[in-house]
Order: sequence, then structure tokens, then C-alpha cells
Amino acid sequence: EVQLVESGGGLVQAGGSLRLSCEASGFSFDDYMIDYAVGWFRQAPGKEREGVSCISISDGKRDYGDSAKGRFSISKDNAKNTVYLQMDNLKPEDTAVYYCALDTLGDYYCRNGRHMDHWGQGTQVTVSS
Repeated sequence: EVQLVESGGGLVQAGGSLRLSCEASGFSFDDYMIDYAVGWFRQAPGKEREGVSCISISDGKRDYGDSAKGRFSISKDNAKNTVYLQMDNLKPEDTAVYYCALDTLGDYYCRNGRHMDHWGQGTQVTVSS
């Protein structure tokens, strides 16, 4: 059974940094037979879900949403079966619940996340001004 567990959220001042982690289980990043993609999405109260950044597990190709470009960086650690989202220069408008998601067809373009098959429980990120 695939499970995704997020961690690393919290309260930070504007201009600060956070690193989110998404630990995956139920499959291995090193399995050359699979072509999966993992992504980070966020949703703020009253707003639609937004794709932040996604990565192909097989070849590491990345996609970034407009809000993430230049400030956020996605990476993976195959040994830990974990995907990270490094968020720098955070702004109050980054405040949201951040979700990790998995696409089992390897589509690493985030878009709105409707193509994702599995979701984590989310982690709250709050940026104070």
C-alpha cells in the first residue's frame, strides 16, 4: 500500500526558510520498473489547489509552479525514499497546507494535481509578516 507522509511544516517569519519532507512507502525509488512522479501542492483557505513543484522519480526531471520559481527547490533522496521541498525567501502568501502527492504514470508536470493518484495528509506552513 502506497503511503505518503509529510513533515517539516511550521511557523516562520517572512524571508525565512523551511524544508518539507515527503517520505514514501509501498514502493522503492530505486525500482527501475516504475515511472512515478511526486509533487508538492498547496491550498490556502478559500483558494484553489496549486501545483508547487513536481519531480520524476526515474530521471529527476522537475517542474515548478510560477509561485515557486526562483525560491523553491525540489529534490529526492533515493536511499531514504523521500522527496524534499526547500523553500527560501518565504512570503506571507505562501501560507497554506502543503500536500505531497504521487502520480503512478510518471507525469511530473504539476498542473492542478488532478492526475495524482495518492495524497499525504498535509502539513501546515504559516509565514508571518
